[in-house]
Amino acid sequence: MKSPTLWACDTLRIDTMNAIRTAIPDVVALQPKVFGDQRGFFLESYNERVFQELGLPTRFVQDNHSKSLRGVLRGLHYQLGTPQGKLIRVLQGEIYDVAVDLRRSSATFGQYAGELLDDQARRMLWIPPGFAHGFLVLSETAEVAYKASEFYAPDRERSLLWNDPALGIEWPLHLIGTGPILSAKDEAGLTLAEAETFE
Repeated sequence: MKSPTLWACDTLRIDTMNAIRTAIPDVVALQPKVFGDQRGFFLESYNERVFQELGLPTRFVQDNHSKSLRGVLRGLHYQLGTPQGKLIRVLQGEIYDVAVDLRRSSATFGQYAGELLDDQARRMLWIPPGFAHGFLVLSETAEVAYKASEFYAPDRERSLLWNDPALGIEWPLHLIGTGPILSAKDEAGLTLAEAETFE
């Protein structure tokens, strides 16, 4: 990905897509241009030439789509050996999306970037390989789609504990009024100190 030192400002603008730096420069929010009228709207969620211009990866091997109820927290997931980069977007509803840097050689190791994503602003999030990813559903339901740069390998998947104090993630639980709904796998996630990480 393009080094953040090449950015003249916090936003790179292409005709159909703006790239916006987050709290972690390698994690990039993408704002597609939406063409709308009384009939509805149209946008480009992915364009190889545009991604090349933005310095983002253009090779994706898998598309995933999930639907979750309000209060569901999925994550924080990552994959060893063949780490996945993910391009996240919300088709319906609203989520709080989080990426945690697990690259030990990174200046932002153990830090996170969090972004609200919804079906109104239609902003997307690029999360590079080497990060754990998760999201909390804030709307009644949410459908999330994402492109992955590597195939899913269940034997290599790991879970980072969503509420590890060392991460300090400020999940907006006040917006759902209760604790999150977790899978057994995510309840058993490891802390940053226990977890396997990347070089």
